[in-house]
Amino acid sequence: MERGEAGASAAREHERRRDGREQRTRERHPCFAGLLLLLRDTPQHEVAWQRGAEGERAVGESLEKRLADGTVILLHDRRMPRSRSNVDHLAVAPSGVYVIDAKDYTGKVRVERPWLGKPKLVVNGRDRTKVVDGLDRQVAVVRDAINVPAIPVHGVFCFTRADIPIVLKETIRGHALLYRKGARQAPQRRRPPRCGGDRRARSPTGHCVAGGVRTFRGGFVESEDLAI
Repeated sequence: MERGEAGASAAREHERRRDGREQRTRERHPCFAGLLLLLRDTPQHEVAWQRGAEGERAVGESLEKRLADGTVILLHDRRMPRSRSNVDHLAVAPSGVYVIDAKDYTGKVRVERPWLGKPKLVVNGRDRTKVVDGLDRQVAVVRDAINVPAIPVHGVFCFTRADIPIVLKETIRGHALLYRKGARQAPQRRRPPRCGGDRRARSPTGHCVAGGVRTFRGGFVESEDLAI
C-alpha cells in the first residue's frame, strides 16, 4: 500500500508557482533575468506554500517517529474526491480515524466564544474560522468514504509554530487544537469505542475497528482493506 509523502502536494504547488514566476521573468527580461530573480523578494504566496510543505513534512515525521511501529496506520497527502484539496495526514487507529490538518501559523491561538453567534478560531489576532470549515469537510468526506458508523472519525488541527495553550485543551466544533507532540498522542489517548455484540468488529486487542477500515474511495487509500 502506498502511504503517501507528507507535504508532497504543497511542495509541488510551491514549485509550480516558483517555476512559473521564473519563466515569466526570463521571457520578459532575457538579458538580466538572473539578476532580477536574485534581487527581488520571493512573493508571499510562494513562501506560504513552501512553509506549508515544510510544516506538513515536520508533522509527518513526528507522527511516523511516534506511531509507525505500533497499531496505527499513517497515510499522508491524500487527495479528496472531486476536489483540488487534500487531507494532510490520516491516522487509522484502534480508537478511530484521525484527520490531521497541519497549519504553519505563528502567534497565539485561541477560540473566541461569544454569547451570541458561533465560536471563532483566532490566530495571531486574525479570524481563521474558515480553516475549521475546511476540516469539517475533510472529516465528513472521510466518514462518508468509510461508511461504517461504528468507526469514529476525529478532526485534529496540528499547529507547527503557533502558541497553543498546553494546560487547557482547546477544541472547536469537536476538533482538537494541538501542537506536534499533542498530535502524535491523539490517536493513542482516546478510549476506543464499544463494539456491541459484533465479534467481527473487534481487532485482536479487543478494540473496535468494524472488521477493518474499508477502501477509502477517491484516492484516500489504495488497499482494499486496512484491518488493524
